[in-house]
Amino acid sequence: MRHVEHVMGTVFSFDVRDPVDATRAVEEAVAWLRRVDATFSTYRTDSPVSRLGRGEIALADCPAEVAGVLDLCESAARASRGYFTARPGGRLDPSAMVKGWAIERASLILTRAGAPNHCVNGGGDIQLAGSAAPGRPWRVGVAHPLRPGELATVVTGSGLAVATSGTAERGPHILDPHTGRPATGLASITLVGASLTMTDAYATAAFAMGGAAREWVEGLDGMEAFAVTSDGGTWRTPGFPGVPVVGHAR
Repeated sequence: MRHVEHVMGTVFSFDVRDPVDATRAVEEAVAWLRRVDATFSTYRTDSPVSRLGRGEIALADCPAEVAGVLDLCESAARASRGYFTARPGGRLDPSAMVKGWAIERASLILTRAGAPNHCVNGGGDIQLAGSAAPGRPWRVGVAHPLRPGELATVVTGSGLAVATSGTAERGPHILDPHTGRPATGLASITLVGASLTMTDAYATAAFAMGGAAREWVEGLDGMEAFAVTSDGGTWRTPGFPGVPVVGHAR
């Protein structure tokens, strides 16, 4: 079963490989994503996060998920030496944590419904559960940020989370919290871990770090990275589950 949904300002796709009717599970997952959007969107002036950021309500007045996500943001900030922040530019915006967190939980909804082999992709951030087919791993192409139409690498594996931060889609939009200026050392960085919540958040932090990201990622348990530098060079950590494939179309 395959399903595509526009929510949270991007495109989500569901690819279920189990021989079951996953219609209701996907509907539940989509309803969850819409609830997350209504709660955390910084573009909706009436969302609890927007109102919290303006000081109109207190944290205790928000849905319980808000406090939980902000706690995760604090953990990511500590682990990344402040390169991850829920207040980019001084304004409350936990979006860099929210999407991966929401996708991971949407994946859990499918697993609990009896569909343990699936892919949930939200704007290029992906939670892979199980395998693509018996004995066959998933394959995820990562777009080259400097060469439109080409892939930089292909990630292969089962039960993985894949998150990419970079300039290809939105230009220089990730700030270095320590300088307040857009990060420019990398063109993109892809992190691979077991669960998307922290994999996605750490990808944002790693991109903000630029050249310091490699040593930092190598010190994280269960995380691997592949990066394209601003001058077109590449590097990867020793355990990265993929190989460069520059020149291949998407």
